[in-house]
Amino acid sequence: MRHTRQTGERRKALALLEVENLTVSFPTADGVVRAVRGVSFNVDTGQTLGIVGESGSGKTVLTQTLLGLTPGGDVTGKAMFDGTDLLQLSPNQMRQVRGSRIAVIFQDPLTSLHPLYRVGWQIAEMIRAHEKGVTKKQAHERAIEMLGRVGIPHPAQRVNDYPHQFSGGMRQRAMIAMALSLSPKLIIADEPTTALDATVQAQILDLLLNLQRESGTALIMITHDLGVVADIADGVLVMYAGRAAEKGSKRDIFYQPHHPYTKGLLESIPNSSAAADRLRPIPGQPPSLINLPSGCKFHPRCAYVMDRCLIEEPELRQIRDFSHLSACYLPAAAAGVGGAAEQIREESVREGRTGAAVEVAEAIAASPEVQ
Repeated sequence: MRHTRQTGERRKALALLEVENLTVSFPTADGVVRAVRGVSFNVDTGQTLGIVGESGSGKTVLTQTLLGLTPGGDVTGKAMFDGTDLLQLSPNQMRQVRGSRIAVIFQDPLTSLHPLYRVGWQIAEMIRAHEKGVTKKQAHERAIEMLGRVGIPHPAQRVNDYPHQFSGGMRQRAMIAMALSLSPKLIIADEPTTALDATVQAQILDLLLNLQRESGTALIMITHDLGVVADIADGVLVMYAGRAAEKGSKRDIFYQPHHPYTKGLLESIPNSSAAADRLRPIPGQPPSLINLPSGCKFHPRCAYVMDRCLIEEPELRQIRDFSHLSACYLPAAAAGVGGAAEQIREESVREGRTGAAVEVAEAIAASPEVQ
């Protein structure tokens, strides 16, 4: 135990990005939107963190807040990047970090690239904005080099094209070229393959991994696709209702899932080897971030709901080792996908579901999604 704790402390000390108890809320006419509720995570140099969850779980707000891209939000917590708290930077200081030391690849490159400027000019202009001594010619040549590096054919000619002249996959490659042009220490990729077909998606993911291996860049991949996470991630953060539901290594999450939400996400992945089987979607919808349910925020959709879940929100706790954490009242031994783990879950439910949770469980069982 002593060795494990020291190892964890050493890993934390070396982390490139350390986010601690980050909260983000937005006051609105209808009430306060609690978009991120006390999330903590680390990303080491050269590592990939996958952040997964349904739409509205807080994934994008979490990462955009790190770069000062959530105006109007009430933000608390710490976000130490390479020894600097990002949340304490002034707008001018943040502009020096954004793009050069931390780069972002957005979900829709067509709306992220300016339609009235040539792709090469936009890449070159970003280079010159951060490197004052670079001439227009040098920046243009680097733009051509970067487009070629990400696989754009005939980059010397295509550098003069406008975004609408690029296909969806090529626009995403151009965004990656822009993100990598200043050799950032961290790249945040916000669902960069969502709008792409399967072949182009695989090409983009391979490109990101190859470039990451060459430069040692850390990568945060935001996605709702656990298949993408299985391909590229080292660690996984599962978010639900603005909070971490489960954290762990890729192996922990895929082979030893503990939280029922994580289990539900895994069971909703299409399985090509069992194409005739029906998918098993999670019943219900994510909650409103203005009117969150009491207790565990997942309990209105959870097949393992117990009485305690209705009144107390569970904190993250250690499941298997110091890196595998879950915010669920099921015993640690319930981690896994086999019959033994399921038996432990059922026994815990029989003991813990005696009152109001019975009605909740009956409503979930009667929902159309589980028929």
